[in-house]
Amino acid sequence: MTPGADILERLDALRVWPYPHRVLVVIGAAWFFAFFDVVNIGYALPAISDQFGVSSTMAALAVTIGLVGYIVGSLSDGLVADRFGRRPALIISVAAFSVGTIIAALAPDLSVLLVGRFIAGMGIGAEIAAATAYVGEIAPASLRGRAGCIAAAFGYVGFAVVPFVALAIVPRFEAGWRVLFLIGAVGALVVLPFRRQLPLSPRWLVSRGRLAEAEIAVAACEAHGAAAGRTERAPEAHPPTRPARGAPGFVRYAALFLAVWFAYYIGNYAWLTLAPTLLTQEGFSLSESIGFLSVTGVGFVVGALVAVLVGERIERKFTITATLVLWAVTLLSIGVAPVAGVIMMLGFVASATIGLAVPLMYVYTAEHFTSARRARGVSIADGIGHIGGAIAPYVVLPVAGISFGLGLGVMALTGLVSAALVLLGRRMTGRAVT
Repeated sequence: MTPGADILERLDALRVWPYPHRVLVVIGAAWFFAFFDVVNIGYALPAISDQFGVSSTMAALAVTIGLVGYIVGSLSDGLVADRFGRRPALIISVAAFSVGTIIAALAPDLSVLLVGRFIAGMGIGAEIAAATAYVGEIAPASLRGRAGCIAAAFGYVGFAVVPFVALAIVPRFEAGWRVLFLIGAVGALVVLPFRRQLPLSPRWLVSRGRLAEAEIAVAACEAHGAAAGRTERAPEAHPPTRPARGAPGFVRYAALFLAVWFAYYIGNYAWLTLAPTLLTQEGFSLSESIGFLSVTGVGFVVGALVAVLVGERIERKFTITATLVLWAVTLLSIGVAPVAGVIMMLGFVASATIGLAVPLMYVYTAEHFTSARRARGVSIADGIGHIGGAIAPYVVLPVAGISFGLGLGVMALTGLVSAALVLLGRRMTGRAVT
């Protein structure tokens, strides 16, 4: 038996969430402000373009540079998380995107704004890599998908809130977009002190040979389970399936999920950050565009709640695939009939598919790697995959300039490609990971 395997089997045997609920709240709250920061730039772009006297394409550099920062931060903090632990990486991530967002909010010109967005992007990329690895590792096998989706659901509430805040301040005040940035930064700083109290990951401790500490961590989990009155072993519906070990397995799955995320992020970021620009180019006013997206943004929360409900009930790879196909069909339909009612109704569905698919994709990606390399695996797949998001403005905006429907069609195609690639992954729902 592998050293520490018995310790992890005891963790996986628990049927109840073995930590105080504030652990998920602390992780989720930072995701809220990180995701708030991901999409607020899209609502700020038209105002930034006007105030700084630059074209929409030039202003969209703020999206691209932020995603370049995301890649750098994800890869860097992934190494920190695997070498020094998840908790230090989670503290660094929040600090980085708070500082970067403050710089962007106070920027006197586009160049300073780009510096701030780069630093903020580093923090967000670091957050996603470290938090995805962390939540998946501390959870028992039967609760891994549910815990990951609950944490990510906070982020999608952030997505949903941004349009309402933006509608209230961006069109009405010259400095409205700056206030929008500061809200995310201040909120994240409030979360920072609580990250020092997060429990250590038992799986990471075992991977580092720190078995005594892992024993103490799992014993605390068992005590929490006993206090909750639920200590019986969880039923094993499937034999354990462990991530492939060694460099070949790591490289294979890192390459697969890099391709999944790269393709998906082209369409995903086009919708998240360029929708206000695409709609204004189609002839709607900025207020109308933000108003439409305020309605559709509620779909993020609905989708995330559905992810929590189905995360452990249905094999994740099939749920993800079906959801990405629905995303593609929805975007094609909006492109065919870009009128107010269709945009709001089907835009709601499109946002719901993001809220449903992405939390499951985070969990599913992390499940394919061992704890010793999990943060790096996620950072390569999701982090470098953000190159797709970085090039989204230069792929979608020129095509949408020819035809709004053609632009939406390109976005839909990326969803279909991602759906096909996800099917190449393994069945992981309810199975053990190391």
